[in-house]
Amino acid sequence: MKPPFPAAALATLVSLSSASMAIEYQAPEALVAPSAFKGVHGLAVDQQGRLLAGSVVGNSIYQVDIDTGEVTTFIGPDQGQADDIAIGPKGELAWTGFYAGQLLIRDNDDAPIRVVASDLPGMNSLDFNDETGQLYASQVFLGDALWEIDPTGKQQPRLIAKDLGGFNGFEVGRDGWLYGPLWFKGEVVRINPADGRVETLATGFGTPAAANFDSKGNLYALDTLKGLLKRIDLSSGETTDIAKLSSSLDNLAIDSQDRIFVSNMADNSIQEVNPATGKVRLITGGELAVPAGISLSEDGQTLYVADVFAFRKVDTATGKVTDLRRAHGSDVEYPISVSLGKERLLLTSFSTGTLQVISRSDDSTLQMLHGLDAPSGAVELDNGDIVVSQMGSGKLLRFSGASLEQRAELATGLQGPVQMIRGRDGHIYLTEMAGFLTRVNPADGKIERLAEGLQLPEGLSETADGHFIVAEGATKRLLRIDPATGDKVVIASDLPIGLAPGPGMPPTGIPTGVAVATDGSIYFSSDIDNGLYRLSPQ
Repeated sequence: MKPPFPAAALATLVSLSSASMAIEYQAPEALVAPSAFKGVHGLAVDQQGRLLAGSVVGNSIYQVDIDTGEVTTFIGPDQGQADDIAIGPKGELAWTGFYAGQLLIRDNDDAPIRVVASDLPGMNSLDFNDETGQLYASQVFLGDALWEIDPTGKQQPRLIAKDLGGFNGFEVGRDGWLYGPLWFKGEVVRINPADGRVETLATGFGTPAAANFDSKGNLYALDTLKGLLKRIDLSSGETTDIAKLSSSLDNLAIDSQDRIFVSNMADNSIQEVNPATGKVRLITGGELAVPAGISLSEDGQTLYVADVFAFRKVDTATGKVTDLRRAHGSDVEYPISVSLGKERLLLTSFSTGTLQVISRSDDSTLQMLHGLDAPSGAVELDNGDIVVSQMGSGKLLRFSGASLEQRAELATGLQGPVQMIRGRDGHIYLTEMAGFLTRVNPADGKIERLAEGLQLPEGLSETADGHFIVAEGATKRLLRIDPATGDKVVIASDLPIGLAPGPGMPPTGIPTGVAVATDGSIYFSSDIDNGLYRLSPQ
């Protein structure tokens, strides 16, 4: 496949173990093809019939051609961060900045963007009352509350209710009540915005994600855990399965023709569902969502990918992608890094503060540790202990015991640890946001800075001859570093890496993952186009 970036990405000549040995890399090839979004969430069809889609990590609102699947950026960074989108009675466009904690409005395509509410982290779903123009919004995951928002931004938000159980993906009904799911309670409810009174409409959902009405007053809801689109009988509360989809569903929108559009955060897909027949048509999609950390199996045949909204493996010979776990369809929690132990897989998530330990033999979860301070990586030591790097605190924590119940500080004072690996010599190697390639002795926690002056170093892997490949996000390059001297050589440049982080995200944004095979092939993940690439030796 022709790489979707300049020919300048062709690798430079790199000296290896001696001046007489050199290797030239071919241009990067896509092992897994790119896709349009970085997780796709809220959907809306505006009064012009345009299908709009929001992405929090992508920090943008996109326009999607319903017929062709072509995706273009409608509102880009930084104001485009959108978990949900709503269209007002006058054609206004409103959306929620999840990490930014804001609600934003644009009155028309030519009008300026206005911030009408702020300091509400986890701003999630929103909708207008088309009769009165009132605007409502909820906080979920980083908060749990329902608010009425003044569309002019002049009045402070009015609290309607709190501690609801995650009022996600809701819509205002013809009666003025708000209809939507309680994510954490498995129910679809309606809420009186005047007094916050809650009435249960339907139960039995695994994890309900969103609910919308069609033009006839039928209420449809998504079960993200079970991957189902359901119709709810408002008089009885009974549900009818309309279509079986994949798990990790996020939101839905229904247009004036009663066509139903459904987003899936784990495969960057938007699908159209015919509610009469249940027929499903893929409009756009991808095989990866937001690939971040990667790790290569010992035989070089499998790449494990921390895909933020999923955990996957990729066959390095064919590029075939296999789901291991999907967010909201399993217990995986937005993984940002993956590491291989002898018999375990180690996943960390800095957004949820978790370490997840998975058995390599039967795929079962062995441990799930919460409450970590933005964990960015994990490695297994020879005795089975696990070391976790914390981006938030700059510490390495060592966990031991049968259930990893014993915790001790191994090292402190690190300046934003990003990616971490075990070296062939048994030491721990990691990149630091401050510009270092660093070695830590697991025996005593001694810290050595092997190279400095790096520009936002992220992914890290060791070559067969003991050098290190580092992804430098700020310059969109791969570097080869000699740990003995700190000397750096550019292997490839102008790569599709180094996406600027959106509001509320760490400076690394989505860190680029790197893995090196024994034959010298280098794999890296793209936070620009969501593809997975390989640099092969000539």
